[in-house]
Amino acid sequence: MNSIKVNSLPLKDVIRDIAANFNISYTENCGEYLLNLPPAVGEGSIRGINFEGGLGLIQYDCLFKEAMEIHFIVNHIHPLKFLYTVDGTLEHRFENEEDLHEINQYQNAIVASSKHNGHVLLFKANQKIKVNSLEIEREKFQAKMECDINSLDEELLQLFKDIKASGAFYHNGNYSLNISGILNDMNEFTAENFMRKLFLEGMAYQILTHQILQYQDDRMDEGLRTLLRSSEVKQIHHISELIENNISQIPTVENLAREAGLNINKLQEGFKKLYGDTVNNYVQKKRLEAAYNLLIRTDLTISEIVNAIGLSSKSYFSKIFKEKHQISPSEFRKNYRNK
Repeated sequence: MNSIKVNSLPLKDVIRDIAANFNISYTENCGEYLLNLPPAVGEGSIRGINFEGGLGLIQYDCLFKEAMEIHFIVNHIHPLKFLYTVDGTLEHRFENEEDLHEINQYQNAIVASSKHNGHVLLFKANQKIKVNSLEIEREKFQAKMECDINSLDEELLQLFKDIKASGAFYHNGNYSLNISGILNDMNEFTAENFMRKLFLEGMAYQILTHQILQYQDDRMDEGLRTLLRSSEVKQIHHISELIENNISQIPTVENLAREAGLNINKLQEGFKKLYGDTVNNYVQKKRLEAAYNLLIRTDLTISEIVNAIGLSSKSYFSKIFKEKHQISPSEFRKNYRNK
């Protein structure tokens, strides 16, 4: 395993130290520092940028040929780190500890070392990894906290206020769909210079905002959590497919939530995020789509179609079909065939 040491702050000096370890140069553009990995080490890039008030961002988009350890060792209080793994698996440990923390795809970790102890990040060999590290120098960040933040969770409040790094902190979870969207927007943004710096700073604060909301959601009982995580999107898609494939016998919302392994609040939130509708409205939409196809492609009677889409009332079906298409099912079929 290869190992390098970073002995500097702020982030522009972090990039300088990493470049020096690899014996390569780096570039600077409007306050953002960039290095491209040399072919002997791997491929990809590492970027770093500091914003006003103690907030910074490091973006790792790398594939190392051999396993790589980056030791952040500075005789100073280290920044509070918010780590988000978009691709691959990142491993983290505190400099003064041996325990490894694994941060997989769609997971995030909040890490703060104690006193002047640093951090070690471990990147696996021949694995594409993409990680965003939001970094906060808490002493400089104090000005941002002059307004009342006492509504924050007590543990998180103390973490932000702990400018002397009196204790270590580690929290791991699956980041929310909102944070995932912000990370994707950051990755796809192509403008350069001032526009890029302004955009990244705005996104960094958005991530921090959603991270605070997510942490508070994490602390709630499982049945009361409402924020959808990126790792749970697959379960939502599974339920939407189940609905489409079982249109005549769709389970209740309670049973759909149980099938997804989610509470009802999260299931509803997921459908609103992904499909713009509640579960029941989504079900009605799919029933009407199925009825539309049966009307034009089969000779089933209206009553048979009502049964085929899982409804029990012919009058109710006619009502919702007419609300959707401004014509009754029987008139729709007649007009279609006349054409």
